[in-house]
Amino acid sequence: MSGISSPYRFQYEHVPVSTSARVLGGTGAVGDYLHRLICTVSTASTGNVILGDGAFAHTIVPASSGSGINVYNIEVNAASTTGAWKVTTGAGVEVLAVGIFSA
Repeated sequence: MSGISSPYRFQYEHVPVSTSARVLGGTGAVGDYLHRLICTVSTASTGNVILGDGAFAHTIVPASSGSGINVYNIEVNAASTTGAWKVTTGAGVEVLAVGIFSA
């Protein structure tokens, strides 16, 4: 039996390659919790990931011309303050977002 109670069950959402400002959750909302981004980079030169919540947009994984092909686990552990979490991916990366998102 799990020690985690129902309100703390994490959800996950796949963000495919070449996606622009994908809202996490059905509608997303202020207070949505983003636990982790798992970024699978298959082409380093187009493997950039941008994360935003309405107030900011920040490059989490930059595109690189070097050997950036890998899987990156990025701990975020933050609640959105302005709007829905949004993820933008380049042509060489896909993301699995883990958190608690509005339906």
